[in-house]
Amino acid sequence: MANKKKVLVTGFEPFGEHAVNSSWVAVQELERMGLGEEVDLHVCEVPVEYVAVQSLLPSLWKEHQPQLMVHVGVSGLATTVTLEQCGHNKGYKRLDNCRFCPASHCCMENGPDCIQSVVDMEKVCKRVNDSALGVTVSVSKDAGRYLCDYTYYTSLHLGQGCAAFIHVPPLGKPYSSQDLGRALQAAVQEMLKLLELDHKDNECCSHTHQHQHGH
Repeated sequence: MANKKKVLVTGFEPFGEHAVNSSWVAVQELERMGLGEEVDLHVCEVPVEYVAVQSLLPSLWKEHQPQLMVHVGVSGLATTVTLEQCGHNKGYKRLDNCRFCPASHCCMENGPDCIQSVVDMEKVCKRVNDSALGVTVSVSKDAGRYLCDYTYYTSLHLGQGCAAFIHVPPLGKPYSSQDLGRALQAAVQEMLKLLELDHKDNECCSHTHQHQHGH
């Protein structure tokens, strides 16, 4: 058996009006379904707390060293499964579950305003929608400046772009937990295929996209 790819997928705990967080329900559904024989899938529930995210994410990246880390969050505004292309550094003014927000309102002092995922979310979106899954997928460039965006930015920084973020609607609006699980499975499998195409040498993406301009 060739080396398995390792993928870590996270969902969030309940917060605010989301007494049940559909992101964690969907991730647990994905865990039951798996990502196929070649993928070693781990899942983790993330607190809706800035300080907890700051300590948890570095330890997850270090402990698991995944080829890809995928974070899933709920959005009350979402009606589709939404792939986020980038994370943002500034604008964190909403209080978390501990009634806290960063004094600087940002993730990283002096960090770039925006970090893009190495995964082309438009391509992933098109492939999943073309597969007639029965769940509509869309792409966004604004993850909302709350714990979702904060987590994504932090993870993109730690994983040198080898991270993804997926927003899901609340359960039943319109999709069931099984629908969401299937959508996550399809999206993550497409992400892994794209990463493999980009990096046929099976190196994690961080080793290959640091070439300086002008070579």
